[in-house]
Amino acid sequence: MKLGIFVNTDRHLADVIGIARAAVAKGHEVVIFAMDGGSKLLPDPDFTALCSVKGVSMSYCDHNAKAMSIATEGVPKDVVCGSQYNNAIMASESDRLIVL
Repeated sequence: MKLGIFVNTDRHLADVIGIARAAVAKGHEVVIFAMDGGSKLLPDPDFTALCSVKGVSMSYCDHNAKAMSIATEGVPKDVVCGSQYNNAIMASESDRLIVL
């Protein structure tokens, strides 16, 4: 199963991490897309470290990050600097989608 996690707020970091890790531990693939308030998590190494977990892929909306003046210089290269296209692909290809 492929689980999509749409992160549009910075209020649920522990939940995002816990759900993503639990899903991959069960053998599922996880795709995370951050935008709006979720972009505020990009400077947090606990959030971006998920990109190094086998079975997790991450991207974020560059437009939102720039509009909110979010520093992205330290974001690992494995976290894709993307657009709403990445969000659409995640939504289309995921078997289940969680919005946090």
